[in-house]
Amino acid sequence: MNATSPAGALLLCRAEPETVRPVAHLLRERMLLAPAGDGWSVLVPEGKPWQGGAGAGDTDVEPVDRVVAGWVTALAVGSTWPVLALWWDGDRAGCTLASGFRRPVGYVWLADGTPAGEDEAMRTFAERLGLDPVPDVQSLEGLTRPDPDADARIRLRGLLAVLTRIGLVLPPGLDPDTPGDRLYAAADDRPDAEPLVWTGWREVVRAELDAVESSRLGPWMRGPRARVLAGAQLAAGLPLAVWGLRRRGGGWALAGVLLLAHGALGLAYDRIRDAEDAEDGRDF
Repeated sequence: MNATSPAGALLLCRAEPETVRPVAHLLRERMLLAPAGDGWSVLVPEGKPWQGGAGAGDTDVEPVDRVVAGWVTALAVGSTWPVLALWWDGDRAGCTLASGFRRPVGYVWLADGTPAGEDEAMRTFAERLGLDPVPDVQSLEGLTRPDPDADARIRLRGLLAVLTRIGLVLPPGLDPDTPGDRLYAAADDRPDAEPLVWTGWREVVRAELDAVESSRLGPWMRGPRARVLAGAQLAAGLPLAVWGLRRRGGGWALAGVLLLAHGALGLAYDRIRDAEDAEDGRDF
């Protein structure tokens, strides 16, 4: 890693691509999404936020670590799986882990591999990623000790080697210290990589609904089961609301109104989604 090495980054998500896709769309950034082993996906950003367009004096250029820290935080808050960013530039390299609403944790190495982070960060990595608390933690802690033969690139590769124990397998060509534009090109050449381009809130919401409908909750959101459930809620909600009003029982009346609302929304949702599928020529 040298002073002229362009910045680059990879976002590693501990989830399958179909799960990552709707959340990643919310970043509104041009990226490529690809599978990265058993239960992992990788997001390869195009890199423009830290490349800029006017040279070294461009005030719009942001440090790569700051950009990816915002991305992983946004991804983690909108999901139930952890997100780990690997990043590098000419002077440093590092990683940032975000999981849910917990405070992100990171570690930094100088270009020559000199550790410049808190040792406790690696224990937090292991805990949040579900790594083995003994051998895996020992391997991670080794990355925080001085080693004249290990530069920042080797440190990142050492971190990736530990993650292979929990299923991570990066596609060929996606290697730490590779410039961002070459990373994107390498990912773009893969047949299993798909571009993520912001197409508006309507498409993002629809993608999210499609993902939920494909899960175990799907039959209860639309289709025969959903309609039966909505009908039962309406049938139970109306007499309950009337009984609560007659007895001046505010709690019972509210419960009845909520059941009525859920039932009505359930039927409306099922009908709207059926109409959308009919327009697209799909059958549910």
